[in-house]
Amino acid sequence: MSVLSREAFDEIEFDAACTGDHLAAAQRMTMLATSGTQTGAMTRAEAFMRAGEQWLLAGEPAAAARDFRQALADGGPSSVDPRAPLAQALFMMGQVAEAEDLVQRLAAEPPRDPRMCDLLAELMVERADLINALAWTNAGVELYLGGSPGPVARAGEAGSEEPGTGSLAGMDSVLDLPAGDRAELRLLLSLRFRIRNDLGLAEDSYDQLLDLLPPEPGTESATGLPGRTTRASAAASRSTVTRSPSVISPDSSARAS
Repeated sequence: MSVLSREAFDEIEFDAACTGDHLAAAQRMTMLATSGTQTGAMTRAEAFMRAGEQWLLAGEPAAAARDFRQALADGGPSSVDPRAPLAQALFMMGQVAEAEDLVQRLAAEPPRDPRMCDLLAELMVERADLINALAWTNAGVELYLGGSPGPVARAGEAGSEEPGTGSLAGMDSVLDLPAGDRAELRLLLSLRFRIRNDLGLAEDSYDQLLDLLPPEPGTESATGLPGRTTRASAAASRSTVTRSPSVISPDSSARAS
């Protein structure tokens, strides 16, 4: 019996990205998740999560939903709450009522994972629900800034502080974030900027954060324009766009779901 290994899953994922054969990667990962022995570094729930992502990339939402449900049933820690990508798979399958119920349940809980916020924001953009997409990006940015946002379902309630209205001076701590988190935050801020642009909202201090987080040397911005700040690049794209179904980096540390 094989032992579940993060390195092995990273290698499968890398090969799939190079070859485009996400179906073979999904099948291999599902087999490993089912038969392998979990470790502290790679839980079974995380293995099913990674497999589900590959099924989504292969255009097989039913198989993805099956693996995401397996991750939920396992109950172990995973990089993102399995309910978020499960909702995406259910929307793709046309099971809208169940998908919306999952999203509403997640929105009723205080978010604790910025990557989940990013995934749900992109999902809401795909559903043309820009108001809730903006609420999820706000929550994700707050988490990266060390805040503790309340449930997204309560965003905008009377007495709640409007995100992005604070002073930029207190936000330069983002430069101390690990490189991977800075990159994730930069993409999230770019998505947020485009959502706000589509909603006709004025620039705020969160938008200005993009100038503190220019693309790393040798990389491209979220819109694929090298050598410019992310805010300038985001401004060049006048409508919201989404990325691939996978938002979980291979090197993401496992989190409790």
